[in-house]
Order: sequence, then C-alpha cells, then structure tokens
Amino acid sequence: MLDPSVARAPGDSGDRHAEDPGDPGRVRESEWPSGVPFAIMAGVLTMRMNDAAADLLGIMNGLAVAEPPGGLSPGLRECLTDGIVRRGEVVTWESDAERAERAPAAQDDLTSWERTLTSLHLEDHVPVDVVLDDEGAPWISEEDQRTLLVHGIAFALEFGKGVHALEPPTALRLVVDVNETNGTFRFSRIRPADPGNDTELDGYRHSRIVMIDVEPARVRGD
Repeated sequence: MLDPSVARAPGDSGDRHAEDPGDPGRVRESEWPSGVPFAIMAGVLTMRMNDAAADLLGIMNGLAVAEPPGGLSPGLRECLTDGIVRRGEVVTWESDAERAERAPAAQDDLTSWERTLTSLHLEDHVPVDVVLDDEGAPWISEEDQRTLLVHGIAFALEFGKGVHALEPPTALRLVVDVNETNGTFRFSRIRPADPGNDTELDGYRHSRIVMIDVEPARVRGD
C-alpha cells in the first residue's frame, strides 16, 4: 500500500525500496511526484492507495495524478450539488437526510451502514464502456478502470471540501474502489475502534482502492 506517511518529496535523500517479489503484500516506499493531490491540504487531508491503484495510475513511474482530461465529468459534477449532512452519529448525502434519522443504534455497525447508503457508482456518471459478457456480467477494460479511478479521486477531493462545513466537526473517510466490473465512491465517519475502518488496502487483490481521510483542524484539536 502506498501511503504519504512513507513517501518522500522529490529531491529528498534516502534509499528507495522496491516491492519484494516474494512478498506481494509488502508496502512499497517511493518518491511522491509533485502535483499529486494529497499535498494540496497537507496535515488536513491524507491519501492512501493499494499497490494495484498505484500501478494503474503510474505513480511509481513518476506520473502525477492531477485532474481528468477535460475536468471532472458533468455527471459527477452534478453529484457534488448534493451536500453532506450529519444526523446524530451518522453522515450521509443531504438528499438522504431523512433516512439518516432512522439509522441503526450506536452499537450496530454504523460505518457499514453509512458506506452502503452513500455508495455512488462511478460508471453511471463517467463516460466509459461497460461490456456485458455472455452471462450478462459487466466488464470494464483496464484503460476505462483508470479513467474511473482518476475521476473518482478528483471527485473525492472536490467532495472533501464540504467536510469542513459539517457541524459538529466530523472527520470522514472517502473511498474510491475500482475493479473490472464497476467503480464506486463512498464515505463514512472515521471511527478508530470500528473494524469497518480497515486501512490494510493491499488485501483487496482484485480492486484498485484509494482512501482519503479528511480531518478538519477542529477535530484534530489544532
């Protein structure tokens, strides 16, 4: 998993460690190219991704993830007009605020509940080809998976700007998950003790996953 906490800025000294071929789950350290979005809000926003996502985006080859060619798709831009709300212990889309009032009790898995309710299918809003195989299962090419991933990251960064307006102040985890059948964006509160907040991304072998944490200063105590 590629993590900004171990990435070095261009020009920094230090050994560069390649992934051990005999250990497919090993974390790789690499120089982080200038222009990669997480640096925009250093100390407030952090980004992690698994090796599969880093490979698809070309991060290890020094290619920066900026914004999609032509900008964010109109479909995703429209989705940004639906704001974020917090109701009690849960967060969701503003359009689902009424459902949030009926969230399960605090002892239930609120993180999974939030992620299910907030899940957004990227392929419904980004111009990619989804082909159905002989059994009717969807399939997305690697090139279009990359398109979904880039748009998903750009969408998440724009979406994250609205987190700072939440009252009471709330830290959110945004997840972009792309594979050969679909791509999704979802969000939930960061609950450190919740097993649903798993940050070991390289266990997901068939998905390209990017996780973005947005923690407003008032939450961090700055």
